[in-house]
Amino acid sequence: MRTVQWDEQNKQVQLIDQRLLPAEFKVNSYDNFRQVAKAIREMVVRGAPAIGATAAFGLAAAAYQSPADNVVALRADLKDAAEELQSARPTAVNLAWALKRVLAAAMGASGGVAEVRARVLAEAQRIADEDVALNQRMARHGAKLIEDGDTVIHHCNTGALATVDWGTALGVIRMAHEQGKRVHVLVDETRPRLQGARLTAWELEQYGVPYEVISDNAAGYFLHSGQVQKVFVGADRAAANGDIANKIGTYMLALAAHDNDVPFYPVVPTSTIDLSLAHGGLIPIEEREEAEVLNLQVGGVSVVPEGARARNPAFDVTPHRLVTGIVTENGIVYPPFEVNLPRSVAGSA
Repeated sequence: MRTVQWDEQNKQVQLIDQRLLPAEFKVNSYDNFRQVAKAIREMVVRGAPAIGATAAFGLAAAAYQSPADNVVALRADLKDAAEELQSARPTAVNLAWALKRVLAAAMGASGGVAEVRARVLAEAQRIADEDVALNQRMARHGAKLIEDGDTVIHHCNTGALATVDWGTALGVIRMAHEQGKRVHVLVDETRPRLQGARLTAWELEQYGVPYEVISDNAAGYFLHSGQVQKVFVGADRAAANGDIANKIGTYMLALAAHDNDVPFYPVVPTSTIDLSLAHGGLIPIEEREEAEVLNLQVGGVSVVPEGARARNPAFDVTPHRLVTGIVTENGIVYPPFEVNLPRSVAGSA
């Protein structure tokens, strides 16, 4: 099934609960936009494209949840719901992008309440379907960069679970594998929530792609020893100059790749490119609760002293000078990014 989808019979948003994988596969259902916002905030769903589609369906849930009996009141309820959904996670630009699209559909409806609801749902479904199609397009472009026999490092999770279906960076790897290329993946565990060890490893199991999990701080060793040919990552936002915000640890990985002349490729749908931001220093970085870092146990015993404090930024920014090229659904974008990224985005207009 898709990571996020709409249950038409019950007017509910259905999400794979990614907090439970790989131990348990469970699908949660939500008919309340506040529940959807909470699910985004608590990482039931994560990954920029999946968050965007989830927020879009969250507005559809809000449309059916609203008791409004006229268009003006319904649109007001949708605006309030959009504000709450947008506040759930600040870094992923897809969230605001998807909400803006769905609200525009609601404002453009010329009929009554029933038509507004139908237009909202249709736009949310369109966003979800488009995501799957463009992910497959990105995968075909990116797979050209992988040669038979390559070993690649992958950070965090960018597969079907991070999107509506198929995936971004992991989708590229999956496509190369399905094309018959022998590709081996070194999976960064991705502290503190272990999206690599839990989710990417689980997905690669499903696809039959050979992989090994490595600790985040082992990536430099494998790059320096010549055992890695490519690095593929996703992004939650890309600035106009090619700086990218991605899961914490990406910057260090990019530095090590650059120092060892290993190509570093973010795989980024154009909806994740924010041309309104001149550089990555303007991207808001979410800081999450300390417990995610401090809740570390070995043998059932906490390894952190009682009373310890922690810092927990969820993302970091990789400067464009460390980026070899950015894979989009419109092709691979190379420097100068400030010239070529707007062209790629315009190709999706």
